[in-house]
Amino acid sequence: MPSDSPVTSKKPFARLAALGSKRLAIIGGVVVVVVGAILGIVLSGSTAKKTPAATPASTSTAPATTQPALAANVCPLTDTPAPGGVVPRRPALAVKVGNEPQGARPQSGLNEADVVYDTPAEGGIMRYVAIYQCKSAAQIGPTRSVRWVDWHILAMYRNLPLLVHAGGINPDIASLNALRYVKNVDLLNAYASDGVRTTNRTPPDNLYTSTAAAWASFKNEKTPPTPVFKYTGALPSSATAAASIEIDFSIGTHGIWTWNGSSKTWVHSYAGAGPDIDALTNKQVSTNNVIVQVVKYALGPYAESTGGSGDVESIMTGTGRGYVLRNGKEIPVTWHRPSLGAETTFTDSSGQQVGLTRGRTFVEIVLDTTASQKGAITITK
Repeated sequence: MPSDSPVTSKKPFARLAALGSKRLAIIGGVVVVVVGAILGIVLSGSTAKKTPAATPASTSTAPATTQPALAANVCPLTDTPAPGGVVPRRPALAVKVGNEPQGARPQSGLNEADVVYDTPAEGGIMRYVAIYQCKSAAQIGPTRSVRWVDWHILAMYRNLPLLVHAGGINPDIASLNALRYVKNVDLLNAYASDGVRTTNRTPPDNLYTSTAAAWASFKNEKTPPTPVFKYTGALPSSATAAASIEIDFSIGTHGIWTWNGSSKTWVHSYAGAGPDIDALTNKQVSTNNVIVQVVKYALGPYAESTGGSGDVESIMTGTGRGYVLRNGKEIPVTWHRPSLGAETTFTDSSGQQVGLTRGRTFVEIVLDTTASQKGAITITK
């Protein structure tokens, strides 16, 4: 098991408690939307009862998209040839995976995911949202509880994505159940048969699932997602060579992506703990694209654990700074997502749209207070 990182100089979550009363305007207030009989009232996280913020109106009519549908033989979430030349007739499958330094690592199934989001949670811990569509994984986990940010990410994965998780606090479960654009797959309740407890891990880090189990529970859902990223062969003129990028989220979670010229991928490791190994394949975690999104956030009204602060609600809409890393290059970008139903796009300093290279993508969500710390994000040329 990897040990804790010795990095102790930064405390990126020290300011969270002070921000509890500063609810961001973009998730505050009450929005009343009337579209026939299918819409109701959507309330933000600052109300007494937590309900989804800016929820897309319907699952039968997808929100407007700026991305065209891909051909039937191209994986929609990677732009790579589909297995056997045909995109599988199934929805996107998102699995919540733990990422605590002790207990959760090494995880299983990350290298099989089309897209992985690395999201901040309470107390400086990180949690993954691993999304599958074209590829399968025989073991995924450890599977952990749902968070507010999860369904806000998945709003742009059209055609009813599945969200597999291991329970959560009651307000989050109630919010998830109320959504029309995502399926709630709770391994601690209705879908317990889709999970399995291992004997080589300690609870709660011993609950695992598989793509086969989850998709089998939704055999009637046969519509693949639409693309969520734009892919381009050419790099913009703003791209410069990069050997690695380091993100110091918290003690024990100082992640490093290093360009591997032989495999043409970015490989992941942790400062003080070495290579990050996928336990399913015993190979180092890798990806073709690394996206860094610096986001604003709010503290929700509910503690995720006894004695903890409010839940960390990363704001996935609006604009912010970041980086796109692909093909051994890095491009400073501004990310844009005008609404939950829209895809996230990226532009460089000249306003040129920045696309990804074909393949898998890791998205690193970095809180703006973390990013403001000296040395929190370091790019080595």
